Amino acid sequence: MVVFACQRDSFLKEYSTTVLSCEPVQIDHDGSKEKISCYEVVCEDTIIFPEGGGQPYDVGRMDDVPVFKVLRRGAEAVHYVEKPIDKGTVVKQTIDWERRLDHMQQHSGQHLITAIADAMFGYATTSWWLGEEVSHIELNTTSLSQEQVEQLERAVNEKIREALPVTVAVLQNGDPQLDAATTRGLPKDHVGDVRIVTIASVEANMCCGTHVSNLAQLQSIKLLGFEKGKKGKTNLLFLVGNRVLARLDKMYKRELELNLLLKNGPDSHMMLIDKLIKSNKTVSKSLQTVLKDGASLEIAKLKASNPKPTFFFHHRKEAEMDYVNYFIKELNDPAILLLLVVGDGPECHVVLNGPPDLVQNLGPSVAEILDGKGNGKGGRFQAKCKAMKSLPKAVKLCEAAATPSAA
Repeated sequence: MVVFACQRDSFLKEYSTTVLSCEPVQIDHDGSKEKISCYEVVCEDTIIFPEGGGQPYDVGRMDDVPVFKVLRRGAEAVHYVEKPIDKGTVVKQTIDWERRLDHMQQHSGQHLITAIADAMFGYATTSWWLGEEVSHIELNTTSLSQEQVEQLERAVNEKIREALPVTVAVLQNGDPQLDAATTRGLPKDHVGDVRIVTIASVEANMCCGTHVSNLAQLQSIKLLGFEKGKKGKTNLLFLVGNRVLARLDKMYKRELELNLLLKNGPDSHMMLIDKLIKSNKTVSKSLQTVLKDGASLEIAKLKASNPKPTFFFHHRKEAEMDYVNYFIKELNDPAILLLLVVGDGPECHVVLNGPPDLVQNLGPSVAEILDGKGNGKGGRFQAKCKAMKSLPKAVKLCEAAATPSAA
């Protein structure tokens, strides 16, 4: 295996090397459906890490040319750039250090959490994911308790406080020292030497990624909890290093905003929010009672009408679907075509109720006029609609269809 400069020294931020080849290509970039035109550049060596071991690729520059992606292809690191670089050119490579440090902290933190979880509980790691904000480890267990999470968090942070060294060794395939290392398997195209990352007194693991040189550089680890994983596994969510500080900063700013909104300090937030929720429930319940009283008056007028109308339109901005159901149930007159609308946001609920043939014929047309999607059965059709400015047009359509003279 070729060990790149980024793997020999993960703290290199600049490096000079020679371009061996530069070829034009078209590639799919990060899930984009359209191919982009760019260039594949291979150098004698690189400090810009190609993705591997669960770690995303680095980004950086070669002189003034941005490197937006790097992939490993056999023994080569293939750099993707937007402009060509002549073969034989000596370039200065630089990396996005903030991204590199973040990946190093998450990756080394993952090794530490994996090793301690296995040692403490016998839960092996079957895979892991380095996310943009939160990472997770997939543990081979169907259950995990909050108490275990807290024990594990204390244990990994104790190792960080011990400032244990993290070392890297490159061994030949077949070396007996490899028997002491753990792995989930080498890449299918792997050939040659094997790289071992060792956390002193904790574990030795086969890995191609970039890592810190001492656990103290992880700063701290915060376990955010767990969730159900695939096929009887459990995902353990975590943050390491600067991500812990970033999350704390985000939470602190949110706390300050709540202080202003609630006009009190953080110690009172839960009490005040609970009070607001209870008050909102009371107000909502009172509103629903008032709305139903209003609906009852409208229904009484309809029943007292002589002659009874064949069509009735009603829109209550403050109401919800319970109001519609109440109105239809209390009126209980399938001969009247009802067009009932509730809501006042970007999306409103629209219900047609009445003679089944009429409702099923009109429903799709009303939904189309109001830019909505819906369905119905028998004498009822309902939809969620966006184009409420077109509501007068829908009303006019229904009124014409329900008027006997229009038949």
